[in-house]
Amino acid sequence: MDARRARPDASRPPRPVVTELRLSAFKSHRNATFALGPLTFFRGASGTGKSSALQAYEALARLAGGGSLAEALAPAGGAAACVPHRARPDAQGRRGFRIGCTVEGPAGPVRLDLAVQAEPETRVVGERLTGAGRTLLSTALRDPGLPTVEAAWHTAGAVPVTRAPLPDDRLGTALLPLRVAGKTPGQRLVLGAAEQVVVALRSVFACDPRPELMRAPAAARDGRLRGACDNVAAVLGRTGSECAIRHAVLVTAAGAGCRGRVEGLGVEGLDGGFVRAVLARGAGPATPLERLGDGELRYLALCLVLLTGPEVLAVDAAAEVLPARQALTVLADGLDRCLDPRQARELVGLAARMCERGHIRLVGTVGEEAGRVAAEVPGAAMVDLGE
Repeated sequence: MDARRARPDASRPPRPVVTELRLSAFKSHRNATFALGPLTFFRGASGTGKSSALQAYEALARLAGGGSLAEALAPAGGAAACVPHRARPDAQGRRGFRIGCTVEGPAGPVRLDLAVQAEPETRVVGERLTGAGRTLLSTALRDPGLPTVEAAWHTAGAVPVTRAPLPDDRLGTALLPLRVAGKTPGQRLVLGAAEQVVVALRSVFACDPRPELMRAPAAARDGRLRGACDNVAAVLGRTGSECAIRHAVLVTAAGAGCRGRVEGLGVEGLDGGFVRAVLARGAGPATPLERLGDGELRYLALCLVLLTGPEVLAVDAAAEVLPARQALTVLADGLDRCLDPRQARELVGLAARMCERGHIRLVGTVGEEAGRVAAEVPGAAMVDLGE
């Protein structure tokens, strides 16, 4: 008997995590497989596919959260933009792409593979969920005239396989908990695998701080940080009052990456229920956040993301699973954008310390200079993309 299966509790991660991203045919990638650790960086020249790898990951996350294909693929430029360059249509004029991932967790390794038709209309044409040496779910487009796919999932009861139609613009794996009763061992196996994939993918926070938006005041009650970090002022006010220890660590990080002395991060009330963030400078006057440079703002926002959790970030995590059983994954395209070498070094070091604890993971893209710094960080995995 295989040792992994004989002692699952000793070898499987307690929190579901995505350990592999597969881009069989997606934008500039063909037959690409990327291993993902707690801290993973994609490095390469412009146009080598760093951003598209994160876009595929985000698309899977949005689908796992119940989004439609159109919603999930919008950040990637839409379905047509995901088709590999120069991909030829078939006899019916159809073109598409294929992506997938592997999720490790209490149920063991579970693979999800998805085939999407982008032209002439966007729809799922095939999905496969496999685990424990079995095909747990498979879907196929049987009748192009219907907005459905035929799904078959493992039952292992009086009927070995259950068949039913599913929408052709949704991820079937995310719909299984609504369709499978869990009465037979086979059904429970399917549910365990599907829930593991959904929990891992829904625990994703795609982050790209926008300095021009961060400088604006925020509504005081807008306390969950969005991906653009445009409401950072309200969130800083919340962390200052609710989590003194982590807020103190954030102040220390701010002092390491911002010009001048930083002794505190706070907020000032404005008319209409709005607040603006300020940096306390000791005996000197406080510095409003809007006066900081783009690099300082991005650095501060990314530090805030790494030092908080789902209760502060705008993440649609699986509410039925305890937070201690989930690992938040931050997707940061252009992690070092606008940052100077000192800021990049501090941010990468903070990421390594936080990811080591197991509650947070980071997948980011970096340029050559920051990539050299990241490559020297213990525990960081570097994916080098060629020309």
